[in-house]
Amino acid sequence: MPDPVFDHPRLAAVYDPLDPDRSDLDAYAAIVADELGARSLLDVGCGTGTFAIRMAGLGLAVTGVDPAAASVDVARAKPGADAVTWVEGVVDAVAVPAPGHGFDAATMTANVAQVFVDDADWLATLRAVRDRLRPGGTLVLEARRPERRAWLEWTEAATRQVVDVPHEGLVEDWVQVTAVDGELVTFVSPTVFHRDGVRIDSTSTLRFRTREAIEASIAEAGLELVDVRDAPDRPGREHVFLARRPA
Repeated sequence: MPDPVFDHPRLAAVYDPLDPDRSDLDAYAAIVADELGARSLLDVGCGTGTFAIRMAGLGLAVTGVDPAAASVDVARAKPGADAVTWVEGVVDAVAVPAPGHGFDAATMTANVAQVFVDDADWLATLRAVRDRLRPGGTLVLEARRPERRAWLEWTEAATRQVVDVPHEGLVEDWVQVTAVDGELVTFVSPTVFHRDGVRIDSTSTLRFRTREAIEASIAEAGLELVDVRDAPDRPGREHVFLARRPA
């Protein structure tokens, strides 16, 4: 079940204004469109559709899939959304393309790869993506490096902000880690709407797998690891994995 921050209609509606800088997607647009020369894309965990719509605007045939209905509703209402095929659900809900005619590329940007805290769910998702790629198609995913312990920066003092959101007025939010259990990091994300005083809390857990564990799961899912590189906008903080469906 998706976290409220993605699936509560009021929270989904302010998600983009509270996190407007998506320059992190520039690198993935370049990988998918320029480096891979993809003409079709499966955007896994598409959220409010920022990346899917951007890539459709470049002429790619894009399908965005996400289990958070409220986020998909926000995506569908955006300019350019009609060029994207939206699927509410998990990857298994995406129609399997005809043999040999799958997607050229699939992406898991931001924290998408880390929301799969259960190994069986993670492996099943990788296999479902593999089945929807054409032979030679490439999955591009990012994951935070656990050794950097990014969660140490997830405190109320460091993350609290108040943003003037159109049609909502002042909206306040922050992040606070509540538990670290091995690879699992749990945090709360309260959002306060000043105009009526409503506070909505969301709790999330991310799994910080090691590079070795991710590489092993990629191989177990039947994908060939092509490259592991730094996220260019956050060197030393994240790995970007490129894995190909064997031809």
